[in-house]
Amino acid sequence: MSETTALAAATATPNPLLDLTGLPRYGEIAADHIEPAVRAQLAQCRAGLEALLAQPAAGFAALVEPFEALQQQLSRVFAPISHLNAVVNTPELRAAYNACVPLMAEYGTEIGQNEELHVAYQRLQVAAVGLNPVQRQVLHYALRDFKLAGVGLPAATKARYKDIMQELAQLQAKFEENVLDATNAWHRNVVDEAELAGLPAHVMAHAAGLAAEAGVAGWRLPLDGPTYMAVMSHAATRQLRRDFYEAWNTRASDRGPGAGTYDNSQLIEDILRLRHEAANWLGFANYAELSLATKMASSVEEVLAFLADLAQRYQQAACVELAELTAFAGEPLEAWDIGWHAERLKRERYAVSEEALRPYFPLPRVMEGLFTVLGKLYGLRLKQRAVPLWHADASYHEVLSQDGAIIGGLYLDLYARPGKRGGAWMGECIGRTALQAHATLPVANVVCNFAPPSAGKPALLTHYDVTTLFHEFGHALHHLLTRVDYPSLSGINGVAWDAVELPSQIMEQWCWRPEALPLLSSHVDTGEPLPAELLERLLNSRRFQAGLFGARQLEFALFDFQLHAQYSPAAGARLAETLAAARATAAAVQAPEWNRFAHAFSHIFAGGYAAGYYSYKWAEVLAADAFSAFEEAGVFDSATAQRFRDEVLACGGSREAMDAFVAFRGRKPDPAALLRQQGLAA
Repeated sequence: MSETTALAAATATPNPLLDLTGLPRYGEIAADHIEPAVRAQLAQCRAGLEALLAQPAAGFAALVEPFEALQQQLSRVFAPISHLNAVVNTPELRAAYNACVPLMAEYGTEIGQNEELHVAYQRLQVAAVGLNPVQRQVLHYALRDFKLAGVGLPAATKARYKDIMQELAQLQAKFEENVLDATNAWHRNVVDEAELAGLPAHVMAHAAGLAAEAGVAGWRLPLDGPTYMAVMSHAATRQLRRDFYEAWNTRASDRGPGAGTYDNSQLIEDILRLRHEAANWLGFANYAELSLATKMASSVEEVLAFLADLAQRYQQAACVELAELTAFAGEPLEAWDIGWHAERLKRERYAVSEEALRPYFPLPRVMEGLFTVLGKLYGLRLKQRAVPLWHADASYHEVLSQDGAIIGGLYLDLYARPGKRGGAWMGECIGRTALQAHATLPVANVVCNFAPPSAGKPALLTHYDVTTLFHEFGHALHHLLTRVDYPSLSGINGVAWDAVELPSQIMEQWCWRPEALPLLSSHVDTGEPLPAELLERLLNSRRFQAGLFGARQLEFALFDFQLHAQYSPAAGARLAETLAAARATAAAVQAPEWNRFAHAFSHIFAGGYAAGYYSYKWAEVLAADAFSAFEEAGVFDSATAQRFRDEVLACGGSREAMDAFVAFRGRKPDPAALLRQQGLAA
């Protein structure tokens, strides 16, 4: 289907995806709307750009602003498509989405390599007459992105680079598909209830329901995130834990129960090869160097030194913790034993467990408390509103300022289900724009995968779930509270990737404060608040196995960064060797030879964290240090919150991330706050 044909078809029959006057019309979007809408919008963008470039020596307002508006319109068409593919994946929707991935990649590279547009932006930057700092930043980042798209390459190389970008887009989408399919393909049927000893009641009830739906006796345990975590932490049956561990850690690989069925091995090889080639064409020695062109960290050496320093601290602590856990268990431990014995040790040491806390964190109460926290900090209120949705689990909320003005919108989709991508994330639905006659308020998607309601009760969250929800709301605040008028820099757009987790990780801090936790908790049956003694035990448990958890993060970060920094076309991916080196530097727990966690590592092979997974730890340093300002002034201090809103959340990508941090904190970040918080300062 050509773009001309698509444009004619899309305008002949109303296509809900092309209605950009309000929120997406989710109740009307069908798979056969997707490709025609994308092709039609691409045709409109190309025609619009051609008209803009036909203007002689157009200024910023006549060229950049309408071009930003065109890009925003394309984003508004594709955002609901991408979102639906993640939350209600069907074969028809997937096929339509996959047909559009190369079209979007082709257009993105085409824009990045448009020499006429590049020259026009260069001219505006040189003149810069009457431009404010934000407008100058728009030009600065755009010119950087032109370079990273290969605008200065010879024609033949440009064509090759364009092909690489399209192929990468398709390979990365296929990687994510394989992970989803491998996850959905496996389950464990159980007929002997004794085998499920230790599992929480809500997990049992959900498994019984799935078995009944499938027409089988007993219980059916799916391989979703909540069930996997419950089995690893609470299942007394060691073989059940081992089976789940193997199924989870061999997804989409050449090993395990689904060996070879959705194998991502070749995709990983191809993705790494193409990323390396693209980086070389742009003049970088490797993809890690290319990745850092848009981050706070200045060099490969700086990142490796940062990771090595933290790895030494965390690995030492992790080894001590593992020795303690092994002594407590009274036997050598395999990887699938760690969570089970850790939960028992945590209960013994602190008399607290995630499952025991669940009744105190019913989702409605957590949401009410979260909204209260947002009100205390930023004067925000949320009001639910009936709008078209993609699933009965979802909801929509208007975000209101203290005076009742609407400042944006928020979709929530919080429960795990088949056909929904695992994990948790915040996604852009609509970005904030204020360009001449074109203005939109920001709208965000917050997606989680919590265990759904069961037995007539609301969903009951673990404390870890609560921190996950706060984390994603931190990203949403970054998107919703922006004051930047240009889509390319509003919200999280244009923000250095290793700083983008600062707003999310700082929000997690309130989940560990005695001033905030009572707002988030009340017993699902009695309404009683979290008892003071239990609250104290929970807070005391914060440092429990911080070394093991941090070492695992650093193992993943080192693996990712070294994989991209040390890649050689002659040697190939070298997954096993690179992972072994990362584990030697950071890990305490030894994984079995057949562990293939990398084959489902979507963050780096399908998401935006390639050679950037270190960003989580980097931003954790920023967040702990930034939160220390709240600790000094009071965790609900309105002046400190307003300063964080003004200097970090509101400015998006309109100022450099380090400048934003220094403007808030008064100095550069110091890792001491994080090490002190996690008991590793010594």
